[in-house]
Amino acid sequence: MNAPTLHAGGCRCGAVRFEASAEPHHISYCHCGDCRKASGAPVSAFVGFKTGEVALDGKTLKSFENGPVARSFCGTCGSPIAYVDSRLPDDVYFMLGAFDQPAYFKPTHHAHVREQLPFVHMPDGLPRHLKGSVPRPDGTEE
Repeated sequence: MNAPTLHAGGCRCGAVRFEASAEPHHISYCHCGDCRKASGAPVSAFVGFKTGEVALDGKTLKSFENGPVARSFCGTCGSPIAYVDSRLPDDVYFMLGAFDQPAYFKPTHHAHVREQLPFVHMPDGLPRHLKGSVPRPDGTEE
């Protein structure tokens, strides 16, 4: 029997859909330049799950690789969907804004604040990491 869907989302045109059968293990803002380029926004927010807890479907799904990170998006409407990092093979991080109920997910910290744009002010009291907030197996926090 399949686990029940707790969270679902997808792209703007509906060609790509995803669902998760568990609660996320990671919810964060990211201020890195790569996320800015991928999203077009001054800051991004991600929701992380274990890969075995999610299903992703869409014939229009495309991806772009930059080093160990591959970012997926809809090839029809261009909506960013998720990213995976080859150094974290059991994790997938979905764009918070791609969820059907994005208000459910409240970020718990900020990553890459050394790259935060000077005009972005988010006085939320959350922990701030100069680099990444997810340690990689090699000990780095990229």
